[in-house]
Formats: sequence, C-alpha cells, structure tokens
Amino acid sequence: MKQRPVRQPPNAEFITLVAMLLSLVAFATDSMLPAFPAIGADFGLGDINNAQMIIILFIAGTGVGQLIMGPLSDSFGRKPVILAGIMLFALASYWSYATDSYPELLLARFVQGIGVSAPRTVTHAMVRDRFSGRSMARILSLAMMLFVLVPAIAPLIGQTIMLAFGWRYIFVSFQLLAVGILIWLLLRQPETHPPDRRTPFRMKAMGHALAKVMTHRVVVTYTLSLSLALACIFSYLVSAQQAYVDWLDTGERFPLYFAIVAVVSGSASFLNARLVMRLGVWTLSTTGFLAISLMSIICAGVIAADLLAGSHLLWLFVAWSAGMFFLLGLCLANLNALALEPMGQIAGLAASVIGAVSTLICTLLAIPIGQLFNGTGIPLMLGVAVYAGLAFLANLSTRLSQSGQS
Repeated sequence: MKQRPVRQPPNAEFITLVAMLLSLVAFATDSMLPAFPAIGADFGLGDINNAQMIIILFIAGTGVGQLIMGPLSDSFGRKPVILAGIMLFALASYWSYATDSYPELLLARFVQGIGVSAPRTVTHAMVRDRFSGRSMARILSLAMMLFVLVPAIAPLIGQTIMLAFGWRYIFVSFQLLAVGILIWLLLRQPETHPPDRRTPFRMKAMGHALAKVMTHRVVVTYTLSLSLALACIFSYLVSAQQAYVDWLDTGERFPLYFAIVAVVSGSASFLNARLVMRLGVWTLSTTGFLAISLMSIICAGVIAADLLAGSHLLWLFVAWSAGMFFLLGLCLANLNALALEPMGQIAGLAASVIGAVSTLICTLLAIPIGQLFNGTGIPLMLGVAVYAGLAFLANLSTRLSQSGQS
C-alpha cells in the first residue's frame, strides 16, 4: 500500500517556527544582561564582573551540546531531539529560578545551554531536509529577518520583567517560551528525517570527524578565525551592560541602545548575500577583520585621549558597536563556508565539531576581556582589536600557504 505523503505546514508558518527555534539562544543570552547588578547583589558577588559567568557558562553549554545534538538527530530524527532539548532547557530554567546558590545557578545555566543547543543546531538540518539550494537560502534568510528582532528586544523584555517581578522571573519567561514552542512543534511540525534516511549513532564516526578537522591545516585555521570572531561577540555581550550603565550612565535606557546596535548590524546578512558573489568569501571575511581591528584601535585612542565626553562618547560607542557587529556579520557565515569546504563527505559531523570547538574556544577568550572591564570601554575595544587582528593574520596565512603550494 502506498504511503500517504506527510503534510507539512505552510511555508510562512514553518519560517516563523524556524525563527522562534533559533531565537531561543539569543533570548536566553541577551535578556539576562540587565540583571547583572541585581544578581550580583543577591548573591553577594562583590565584583560585578563575576556576574558575566552567567553568560559564559550558558554559551559553553551550547558548545558542548552542539557536538552531540546534530549526530543524535541523524540517528533518531530531528523532532525528538529538538523536543528533548527544549524540555531540558525548560527544566534547567526552573532550576535557575529556584536555586539560592550561585555555583548552582552557573551549573543550571550550563545545562540550559546544552538543552538549547538542540534547536540551535538541529533546526538547520530540519530546514535542509525540506529545502535545498536557493529555496533553502530563501527560507533561512526570511527566518533571519524575524530572528534579528530577538536580540534587539530581549534586553528590554528582560529589564521589564526584572523591574516588575524580580530577576528570577526572567527564567520563568524562558519556561513559558519553551513550552509554547514545544507545543507548536509537537502539534504542527511533522518529522522531516524519516527512519529510512537515518544513520546509526557511532562515537567512532565522531572521533574520525574530530581527528580530520583537527589535522587539516585549512580547517584548523578557519576554525580559529571563527573562534576569534565569536570571541569578539561574546566579549562584547559580557561587557555591554557595564559599559552602557556604569561607564556611559544610560541607566534603564541601556536596552534602547542595544536594540539600535542589533537592528543596524542585522542588515549585514542581507548585504553579505549580495557581495559574496562579487568579492568572494575569503576577501569579505579577511577585509572585515582588518577593518574591525583598525576601527577598534582608533576608537580606543579617541577615548584614551579624552577627545569626547557625554553624549558624543555614548554615540561613539554605539557607532563602534554597530560597525563591529555589522562587519562580523560579513565574516561569520563566510568563515563557516571556508572551514567546511575541504570536509566533503563528513560535512555534517564536521559542522558539529567546528561549531562546538569554536564556541568553547570563544568562551575561554571572552572571559579575560570581560574581567578586564575597568569603568571604560577601552579594554573591550583593545581586546576586540587583538582578536580581529589575529583572525586577519590567520586568514592571510592560509591564503599565502595555499598560494605557495600552487
């Protein structure tokens, strides 16, 4: 008997669901930024810089989770793995809400990151199951248009919840959002990876992919560049609340300026789609890193020389932030493409390995930049300049070595 085709939801609904699944990471990261001072006060942290670990441990969890969620979805299907990840995220969110221990809160955030890595990683595979080529690019581009709104409004939502109910209720919002998405996925989205297309889960295959990634010079170099790019982003995220509130005295207006930066930088992905066909992925990413490094050094010099003050200083920082994120938007997708290009038959496993390794490295690199916050934006800008400069040199060395071999 002929099997009836599985009925998929309309494209508009699927795009919205994809955007919501991908947005969980951004919302669970950015909505916590306004709560740093309150969390520091409640747990008696002393140095507010220690509150940055709430972001660092969460991101580290997503790195560990990426290593296993993609391969698990190849073996057991996309939908069960995403549902399990969302449930783990929701349970860890309740743990975060209920605990009175700061080390426990950090552990709960790490577990949250592992859980949310499932929708972050597997959603792309779910899109690939249904679409390919230009259709896939179109679906992801439309989803990203909605996704860009999340980092823009997440700090405002987090601050509003915190002022109304207390910082712990930000974790309640995570649970509500997770349950809503879980029900939506459960009821409306059929499985996109049927049993006849699944492959057994083997640790040996993961080890083979890890060995191949870690021994291929080109892949290692571009993975390092990707790690440095992500380190710029997360160094900024862990320092942003203190920079805007403690240094630039924006108070409760901090989410407004964060939103401006997010909206401006969000347009980079659309520009990248136009420029990449003309200039190429290596040229765009390498030029982007050089521009970030030079811009950061110049802005740090202006601040150190006390050439600006008040609102002028604030808008310099906003302009630098938007410029940095915009240029990084031209780098990230291209670096992923460059790193995966030599991987051929193991591209899926390699993507999980590269994503996990780059995320874990970037969290380690972000910690010292955040801890160096001294009441100004100079340590952050110089840290970004160093990381972007190193990424530029890494990209350049790869091109020179390839030219030498040809």
